[in-house]
Amino acid sequence: MVSTIAIIGAGPGLGRATALRFGREGFAVALISRTQANVDQLATELEEVGVTARGYAADARDPHALRAALDAAAADLGPIEVLQYSPVPARDFMKPVLETTAEDLVGPVEQSVYGPVTAVQHVLPGLRELGRGTILFINGGSAVTPNGNVTGTSVAFAAESAYGQMLHDALAPEGIHVAQLIIPRGIGGGEPDHEPGALADRIFSLHRDRGVFRTFVGEEDA
Repeated sequence: MVSTIAIIGAGPGLGRATALRFGREGFAVALISRTQANVDQLATELEEVGVTARGYAADARDPHALRAALDAAAADLGPIEVLQYSPVPARDFMKPVLETTAEDLVGPVEQSVYGPVTAVQHVLPGLRELGRGTILFINGGSAVTPNGNVTGTSVAFAAESAYGQMLHDALAPEGIHVAQLIIPRGIGGGEPDHEPGALADRIFSLHRDRGVFRTFVGEEDA
């Protein structure tokens, strides 16, 4: 039976690279993002190189749309074995701390707390039925080192990190691995290990090797 990786926040950079990496290992790929045309185009590009892929439109901040996309992906492609949660934060999530109001935190919390909880709770019964699976959280450095220039992501990523760590501890006895990859300084920027292809290799190793919860890009692979 073909297994599926669902990539929430799939785009032309890291999402595409991760899809290619898992596709080479025989996974079908569910590409989930806000704009149907974008994920359809990406799915077409992947299909052209032999990766089974479908695109599904859903905003990570919309729980009903997110659940519907995950259901459609499992029905179309096969059971979801790997869930990657990696939507890009909106620019307005990144205000300085003294300019950040309570209202400014609603979006970041919806995306980085409610979104992952919704997705995880929705796929968890299927992972338990499979008896295996991997849940991957991809975050920037503010998840572990608060940055007062990007307050929304610092607050929300920290909460996402705590949730992921608790999941890791709770699900390990069931054979379900939960891992977080921290990408300091963002994707690309001229650092070879920060390029999408290298990051995708690292992400696949987290699924394959099933080690500790948190790793950082720049550390030696385990």
